[in-house]
Parts: sequence; C-alpha cells; structure tokens
Amino acid sequence: MDRFLYVTLGVAVLLAAVYFVLCFPGAKKGRRIKDSLCVNYAHRGLWGGDAPENSLVAFDRAAKAGFGIELDVQLSRDGEVMVFHDYTLNRMTGVDGKLCDLTADELGRLCLGGTNEHIPTLREVLAIVDGRVPLLVELKGERLDAKLCPKVYSIMKEYKGEYVVESFNPMLLRGYKKLAPEVKRGQLVTALCKEKKRSVLNFLLDNMLFSFLAKPDFVAFDLKHGNSAPIVIATGLWKLEKFVWTVRTREDVESAKKYNAKMIFEGDATEYIDREV
Repeated sequence: MDRFLYVTLGVAVLLAAVYFVLCFPGAKKGRRIKDSLCVNYAHRGLWGGDAPENSLVAFDRAAKAGFGIELDVQLSRDGEVMVFHDYTLNRMTGVDGKLCDLTADELGRLCLGGTNEHIPTLREVLAIVDGRVPLLVELKGERLDAKLCPKVYSIMKEYKGEYVVESFNPMLLRGYKKLAPEVKRGQLVTALCKEKKRSVLNFLLDNMLFSFLAKPDFVAFDLKHGNSAPIVIATGLWKLEKFVWTVRTREDVESAKKYNAKMIFEGDATEYIDREV
C-alpha cells in the first residue's frame, strides 16, 4: 500500500513538473507590463444605442472618456485589416456570409447594427484614437495560418500610441512575437470544453498547453472561470499580469476586483470602472 502511494505521488509530481515545463518554459517570472498599459479597457469601445460595437463612434467615446480600448482585427478577402469581432457578418450587419469572403471596400459599405456606422479598417481606428488611450488588440483567427500578424504589424509599427496584443490562438501570438518581441502579448483563456465542445484541441487550449509557443506576458481570462488551475498557475507561480473579461454589471466588477485584475468591461459596469488613462 505504501509503495502504491509513493508511486502515485511520484507520478503526480512528474506530471505536474511536465505541465509546468510545457506551459511556460519561456516565461520570465515577474515580467512587468508598463503601468500605462495596465488599465481598464472598454470592450469593443464604449458602445450602445447609436454607437454599435467596434465602430468609430464607440472608439471615440471611449477615448474621450479616458478608457483604454479593446478591439478585434481580422483580414478581408483582399488582405485589409478590418476591425470586427464575429467571423460571420449576420449578427452585426444582417448580411449572410463571412467577413473574410468580402473585400475591404465591400465591407466598408455595410452598416453596423442598423446605424450609419460602417465596419472600419484598423487604419481608420488608429486615426481616430490617435494615441489618446492604450489599445488592446485581439488577433482573430481559427487556423494555424498567421498571415494576419505581418499585416497588423505593418500598420501598428507606424502608430505612435501604446498597445498590447492578445489572442485565443497561440500561433498568432507566436507570429506577432517574431515580428515585434517588444510588444506585450496576452493569452486569452476560457473553458472551451464547457462553453463550446469537448475536443483534444479545446482541452489543450483550456489548459494553456500551447503557451510554450505564445510565451505570453499576461493572461486575459473569462470572469466565469478565473479559479481554474491553469490561470491560477500562470498568474500565481509565473506572476503573469491579469486581465479579466467580460465585466458587465456592478456584481461583475466586485467579482473581478477579487482577482486583482484589470477589467475588460461594457454595459452597466461602465459607471463603476475607474478611468485611469
């Protein structure tokens, strides 16, 4: 019995050690992100009413209010970097099809949420924000292809404002690291096996087992799953900076504060969020 116990404990320790090595072999303990980037971010801008999400007016409102801005980028059919969250167009434009199947010109003619606002390019967003507040740029991509990265970098390298990048896709973080190692990178984490479907890939992503590729500087995690072991390890053992999403209510704000994390927020939470920019 004692032998069985010792073997079991030995295997558990070995698996834990392998997990730590696989998860964060390149992480540097205590790696700091500038204070000016550790702020609360308006999720897809300050949107609502006649200001739809990821629109120029929503971004301008956030900048004027002194909030950092979180936004999503992906490529049009002709390779332009567009600011839009969903891979499909229907929810925000009423048009069937995928964003990647249309050109930038075609996408620019689509209206967002029944308003006169259009799907903006990253260049348009940068022009209107103009360095007033920091940006949290989510790199969107469901495949291993990292061609989005050089497109985004070619635009961002000319931008004078401060920004960080984040993604669910570790290959995109790895791709951006190669181009701009000085830009801080964040791994987005949720419970995909619970929220979407059980699969080997989702299990590996949920447990941050691709982090040896991404080598993130911070973790941006789903508020509902902030107590999961991978997040506790990443933020506790490796001291990675914490961002939490999506904070929508006063109760969410109080929950997020318990994690001592910066918030990616929207909706009714806005009035309870500190303006730190």
